[in-house]
Amino acid sequence: MISAIYSTYLDSSGVCTDTRNIKEGSLFIALKGESFNGNDFILASLNEGASHAIADENREEFRGNSRITIVINGLETLQELARYHRSKFKIPVIGLTGSNGKTTSKELLNAALSQSYNAYATKGNLNNHIGVPLSLLEVNKEHEIAIIEMGANHQKEIGFLCSIAAPDYGYITNIGLAHLEGFGGEEGVYIGKKELFDFLRNNDGKVFVNTDDQKVEKASEGLNYISYGQSHNALYQGEYAIENGLLNVSWWRDIDPFKRLIKTQLSGAYNFSNVMSAVALARYFGVPDQKIKVGLENYIPENNRSQIEHTPLNNTVIVDCYNANPSSMLAAIENISNESFNNPFVILGDMLELGESSIEKHKEILQILIDKKIQGYFVGNEFLKIKDTMKHGRFFENTSDVAEYLMKNKLENSSILLKGSRKMKLEQLLELL
Repeated sequence: MISAIYSTYLDSSGVCTDTRNIKEGSLFIALKGESFNGNDFILASLNEGASHAIADENREEFRGNSRITIVINGLETLQELARYHRSKFKIPVIGLTGSNGKTTSKELLNAALSQSYNAYATKGNLNNHIGVPLSLLEVNKEHEIAIIEMGANHQKEIGFLCSIAAPDYGYITNIGLAHLEGFGGEEGVYIGKKELFDFLRNNDGKVFVNTDDQKVEKASEGLNYISYGQSHNALYQGEYAIENGLLNVSWWRDIDPFKRLIKTQLSGAYNFSNVMSAVALARYFGVPDQKIKVGLENYIPENNRSQIEHTPLNNTVIVDCYNANPSSMLAAIENISNESFNNPFVILGDMLELGESSIEKHKEILQILIDKKIQGYFVGNEFLKIKDTMKHGRFFENTSDVAEYLMKNKLENSSILLKGSRKMKLEQLLELL
């Protein structure tokens, strides 16, 4: 049946799973979730412009309609359709994963490769069991190279996504402390992220390795890889400096010590490895040095990822509200501690999905701030649990409470780190800073 559905897909304008985004001629595939059932929107999708729809419930109103195909499972059909489409590719597919920096790294790589190729890159963070298939199904015959981001919060998920995306090349940004609860602790995170390299090892793929991350290096043991980082042993070596709050990277080859300078519009030394991975992969695919420079220097971060905003209250705000885990939180604090930032201050939201280690990890973050003498506001139930034992700064139950406090107590003339897990919605505070 998948070959017949594939023919329908080829005749369509693309796959859609949300009737709010229907385009004329779309192939609509019904998915189910805890609070929705896509089968309820099958007829609406056809009325709104879809050329065909895939249902996984044999409802009376679907029977006999030549524009509706009934399958056993809509999600599995979406995944199998993407896997079948991927098997038709003749272009390089790059897979990436990691605990932090996946989306920024992907966008930087896309910016560099797009200087020489018609590149496709995962949109936003569509990097899970639904997003990866949807991303693959957006790749068309005009594209010359594809970058597929893969995320996970438990073991075997990256392996499963690799079975769909079948990357020819891959890299892991870093292996840190994200989603500890789902992965089953630090070792579980390592095993889960390593699944990308395991797939490439078993399928004769090419690996790119961040030599500044010991766990990534360990995961690459036995592989023939191309390396990048600050290490003198790396093929692509680099160094960085923070100038006016922004990251500058100088890089060179091990056999060519001439330094090429890239002045990024990114905040944070933690983005050094993201820049270097883009350099290493772009050079591998033959993008000239000057084009790499142009692509990376013109990339402007958005979507609350390492954005720098200058406000009317004379504050410099680093907006990094998309996610938070102990590794990324520590890196962000180290960044705001840099001497190029005056009067550092933090507004931090809970780090979620840490399981039994949550209290310990939140305490560690506060202790670091105490040691660095950086004051702050701390938001959420996890931080509230340690309020009495870690007397430092002000604690709030939610973002609305912080907003109310900021309306009466303005923060001015400061460098402010705004960071927390996505559910905390700390970006709502920006207009008050």
